Amino acid sequence: MSLDLYTRFVAALVAVLALVLLCAWLARRFGLAGRGFGVRGQRRLSIVEMTPIDGKRRLVLVRRDDTEHLVLVGSDSAIVIESGIAAPSSGANFAAMVEETRS
Repeated sequence: MSLDLYTRFVAALVAVLALVLLCAWLARRFGLAGRGFGVRGQRRLSIVEMTPIDGKRRLVLVRRDDTEHLVLVGSDSAIVIESGIAAPSSGANFAAMVEETRS
């Protein structure tokens, strides 16, 4: 077997691995990886916001139905900081935006 055959094999292997990694990155970037669906495709659980505290901990605001929970997530633990926060109504925010544009 010639050196040219080995070179083409390695180049093809690198190209396939790069395509697999690119597809995995795109799936994660656009939220396609690990997406769970509830009844009739409606999601009941979502992450509203995440804020890093330091290298090992971050604050996560999680929404379940119409209730939000603030959770401190570490490398080996999760602590609920505040529970039962009422989710802001989207109608009130939209009305405020309309009023701002009128004035």
